Amino acid sequence: MVFLAFQKYRKQMKNLLYLIVISVFLMNCSVKKKPTFIKVDEIQFLSLKRDTIHLQAKAFFKNENDIGGKLSTDEIKVFVDGAEVANVSSEEFKVPANKEFFIPLSVVIPADKVFEKSKGGLLGGLIKTLLNKKVNVQFKGDIKYKVLGFSNTYIVDKTQEVKIKL
Repeated sequence: MVFLAFQKYRKQMKNLLYLIVISVFLMNCSVKKKPTFIKVDEIQFLSLKRDTIHLQAKAFFKNENDIGGKLSTDEIKVFVDGAEVANVSSEEFKVPANKEFFIPLSVVIPADKVFEKSKGGLLGGLIKTLLNKKVNVQFKGDIKYKVLGFSNTYIVDKTQEVKIKL
């Protein structure tokens, strides 16, 4: 009888010890503040084909928290020389803990959208682009951060003159 009471007491103490260890772990792993959005930079043309233009940029962040989270980029629009031509498409990105990191912002633009919307129509846009070999590319929209039921939105508005390599 005493042996059964001792086993029951031992099991309760073991559960209490687990609870204490988990509580201490959760207290130390906290969300101190949201990750810091640093900038969108390194906008570049990856390829220019007959029917599509592939662009990429990087959104830089710094996470000082002990836990990560997730970033999503479904709300970012891309403008070339002032005309909206595409949306950024990417999957949710896992945020690393206690680290500086970047997320790639990849864009596929139908070439006809760039040339049609430029001043002077298709021919004017094509001539302007080929002569200058530069266009103004703007990323504008929101990046959303989520962790443990907490969410935050970062506003992105970056314009950069980008050289086209033919």
